[in-house]
Amino acid sequence: MPDSLTQSPAATDVTAHRDNSGTTLIDARALSFRVVGAGGEVNILRGVDLSVQPGEAVGIVGPSGSGKTSLLMLLAGLERPTGGTLHVAGEDMAVLDEDALARFRRDNLGIVFQAFHLVPTMTALENVAIPLEFAGRPDAFDRAAEALRSVGLGHRLSHYPGQLSGGEQQRVALARAFVAEPALLLADEPTGNLDRATGEMVMDLLFGLRERFSTTLVLITHDPSLAARCERQVRVEDGRIVSDSRAARA
Repeated sequence: MPDSLTQSPAATDVTAHRDNSGTTLIDARALSFRVVGAGGEVNILRGVDLSVQPGEAVGIVGPSGSGKTSLLMLLAGLERPTGGTLHVAGEDMAVLDEDALARFRRDNLGIVFQAFHLVPTMTALENVAIPLEFAGRPDAFDRAAEALRSVGLGHRLSHYPGQLSGGEQQRVALARAFVAEPALLLADEPTGNLDRATGEMVMDLLFGLRERFSTTLVLITHDPSLAARCERQVRVEDGRIVSDSRAARA
């Protein structure tokens, strides 16, 4: 493991491990997700087939209510499929119990939401150290401090979320998502609560960190310009994938 978030991927054991895996990171087949509400059963995802290889950046686009966020929740193990199969990082997401899902997220995932989801009673440093503390890392706070410096917040370590701007809070969330160098980063409208200039800065950081660590990225967004930064764009409508294309290379 590298000593900090600023070490190049060529020098890390993490990247070598991912390259040696040679397996599909996300493999969904006929994936469906249904919920039962007051009005009856609602089919949110309807037979989704999706494969994502290690190191890919995939933008998921589509109208509101199309199933994008539900797909991300299934990938994160925060919801369970009601049909089909879903394997992420070699794990069958349908059979893991809650404890196993928590360990899976700790060991494999970084997640960034539109809402920052920082613990308000913890400092920026403490918020970023959380996943490393859960993993039993003795250097959790040293690595968390380095992660915050890598997103330009080395001067905000002791500040609480309420003392930070929206852009700063999302940068803390980014540092937390990347601090354990996850194989997969899931991002759901990460600029939705930010103004355009701040959002562009946050996305520059996200894509820079993603490239540095060869992290696989699944980005949910309504913004075509953000999706275009991914090498692959998948469009979801009415719970189905209706297109899956790759960006043209210069």
